[in-house]
Amino acid sequence: MGKYSSLAADIIKNVGGKENVESLRHCVTRLRFRLIDESIANDEVIKNMDGVVTVMKAMGEYMVVIGEHVADVYDEVCSQLGLDAMQAENKEQKNAKKKSPLEKVLGTIMGGMGPTLHLLCACGIIKGLLVLLTFVGVKPTDGIYMLMNAAGDCFFYFLPLILGFNFAKKFQIDPFFGLILAAAMCYPAIQNVDINLWGYVVNTTYTSTFLPILFGLLAAVPLYKWFDKVLPKMIKGFMTPMLTLIIIFPLTFIVIGPLANRIGAGLNVVLTSICEFSPLLAGLILGGCWQIFVLFGIHGVLTIFAFMDLLAGNPSQLLAFSYGASFATCGVLLSIILKTKDAKLKEVALPSFISAIFGVTEPETYGVTLPRKKMFAICCIGGAASGVVVALSNLAMYSYAGMGIIGLLGFVNPDGPNFIGIALSAIVPFVVSFVLGMLVYKDSDYEYLNDVVETDIKSVSKEEKTEEKKEAAPALLKEKEMLAMPADGMIKPLSEAADEAFANEALGKGCLVIPENGNVYAPFDGTVRVLFPTKHAIGLASEGGCEALIHIGINTVNLDGKYFEAHVQQGDCVKKGQLLVSFEKEKIEQEGYSCEIPVIITNTDEYLDIVEKDHDRHVHGEDMLHVIR
Repeated sequence: MGKYSSLAADIIKNVGGKENVESLRHCVTRLRFRLIDESIANDEVIKNMDGVVTVMKAMGEYMVVIGEHVADVYDEVCSQLGLDAMQAENKEQKNAKKKSPLEKVLGTIMGGMGPTLHLLCACGIIKGLLVLLTFVGVKPTDGIYMLMNAAGDCFFYFLPLILGFNFAKKFQIDPFFGLILAAAMCYPAIQNVDINLWGYVVNTTYTSTFLPILFGLLAAVPLYKWFDKVLPKMIKGFMTPMLTLIIIFPLTFIVIGPLANRIGAGLNVVLTSICEFSPLLAGLILGGCWQIFVLFGIHGVLTIFAFMDLLAGNPSQLLAFSYGASFATCGVLLSIILKTKDAKLKEVALPSFISAIFGVTEPETYGVTLPRKKMFAICCIGGAASGVVVALSNLAMYSYAGMGIIGLLGFVNPDGPNFIGIALSAIVPFVVSFVLGMLVYKDSDYEYLNDVVETDIKSVSKEEKTEEKKEAAPALLKEKEMLAMPADGMIKPLSEAADEAFANEALGKGCLVIPENGNVYAPFDGTVRVLFPTKHAIGLASEGGCEALIHIGINTVNLDGKYFEAHVQQGDCVKKGQLLVSFEKEKIEQEGYSCEIPVIITNTDEYLDIVEKDHDRHVHGEDMLHVIR
């Protein structure tokens, strides 16, 4: 049994089983599932697994954040799903959910490029090292230079072949057909020479290109599948690719390819114009927002656009502006490591610091700074500072060597590198974030970034209790408080809750309300501490220090906010009886969910007793719970 076999099995089970997996791929830190029905995935269980950082949803993908071991976990998941571990194929499903055109396009691009980014970084690093070697006497005519130059250039030169294979697999046709079509397009004898076909002369090249093979395969796929369907079984194995190639290759070389190259050139002009319009503003925005882009998984799309710039032979400022984000992260992590007295936090922060040095920031983001809003904001400030330095130093990336310390090689300009600017692009964000972190960080500051990432309801309750244990009760806390009914309905013992975590009082004592309608009201005067993005749960703190969690329904987090409407925002002050959340009770029950409402006192340990009202029907505003210190 493999090291990650148990984790892989648990992940598959809780994303809805093999039959719910439409496709799977991975990036540097995440398993990226396409699920047929995301609503049946058990987010909370997956988040609490050992080896899982968190769960994210964006661009139609269900992302399980693993960290630096993602490739090993991916291989094990693919093995248990029965997919090719090198490239998990899409499983055809009649009931697969529909995606928007934008999701399909971006999914195709990322599906083709994603599995090769580590190779792209490797070759980019070699190219950066070669530039440095020229400063110590190595000549371009030397044998070692020529060999290493071939190793560094090969990925970029033959990129259409790599993409042809990946895109064809993504389109569910023979990947070797995509490889052959790309190889024909890159055949040396027809690059940059006049080719006369029926009086139409074409002179172009497709090596080191991105869009022509993508567009060519988009045209080839319907034809390929049609031939595969209508030809006799005994001959279609060779006739299908032959006939498709005879038709599509000339069409791609003469019409589709040149059109794709023009589109690519247009995109490069647009990107360059944006960066040149105000480099300072572009650096400030891209550098400051890069960590947020990472949160939603869209940083890969920006990387692809920048990569197209590099393929066109142009240095990319788009990547350069965002580069310092990982060093800003390092500065924040080091400040936390030095200041915190929490041994468990140090255990998480130290390996995250090492990962961030090499440009992998997701473990740090989800495990350390994201739950601490101020520290996450400092990461963004440091990234913005780096973007400003890059703009003022007029830096750009000349090859893609990844992020982190090794990625500095990508900044080396073959015509004369600006070593001072390159060094400052890493040092400034690190120092800015480190100093701000040392000034701002306190162990008591633990806030949840609920407006950015969905947070596990159970972990929130546990963390709140842990943090509150560390602090003495304020002098103004009342010895006795009364919580009013948050909804019209019956009061029942919490032990009757359908969720064991509530029924066993693992999250705190309280009671269960069986609502008669879909309105939830404030049980006291206080503040909204937590409002979950799915609106199914709300955490409140009274003026007297009582902290209550109102959880609407069981497993209703899976509805992802459907049928719920919030009437307050996190941080709002509320009055007893004020409408907090409304929900469509009948529709939720028709979906198979219970609408029972557990009301939990999350700081139960601070009270001598919590006494519930008689188990009877009450309307909102009437007494429900007595909390006694």
